[in-house]
Amino acid sequence: MTKIALDKTDRKILSILQADGRLSNQDVAEQVALSPSPCLRRIKRLEEAGVIRQYVALLDPDKIGLGLLAYVNVRLEKHNEASAHSTARVLGAQNTQPSPRADFAESVSQWPEVVACYAMTGEMDYLLRVHVEDMEHFSRFMMATLLRHPAVLDVKSSFALQRVKDTTALPLV
Repeated sequence: MTKIALDKTDRKILSILQADGRLSNQDVAEQVALSPSPCLRRIKRLEEAGVIRQYVALLDPDKIGLGLLAYVNVRLEKHNEASAHSTARVLGAQNTQPSPRADFAESVSQWPEVVACYAMTGEMDYLLRVHVEDMEHFSRFMMATLLRHPAVLDVKSSFALQRVKDTTALPLV
């Protein structure tokens, strides 16, 4: 992973855009004491380098009926992929089955309730951030989707009681 060199002006531009990605180039340029052309060149360079991944509208989940936030730890079955490949070689066959991890990752990408999924270290394999309407919706998601996935061995859920801090802004040290 290549780290991009950022100077003080780049960091200030990024901080401003993290706070409000809809600002015009003129407004950003004024706040960082640059003329619009060099400011725009810097922003384009940050976009092309992948430092700025995308621009989005952040929605309030409560206002669109997604009032329950759950964090779900998922543990998958452990398949010894090395022995599966060895057995396939001995039998002269190719192992065409996707690994449980790859299959799970593909499935998760199709579940709209899951807004974030991270492969983890420790006891569990994945951590999911799940936004649903209510406990009934969560129950349907768990019973009809997550627990029906063939690779899922165990899940542990925790529910957010109160939002203390919720930001998308990364620290620009």
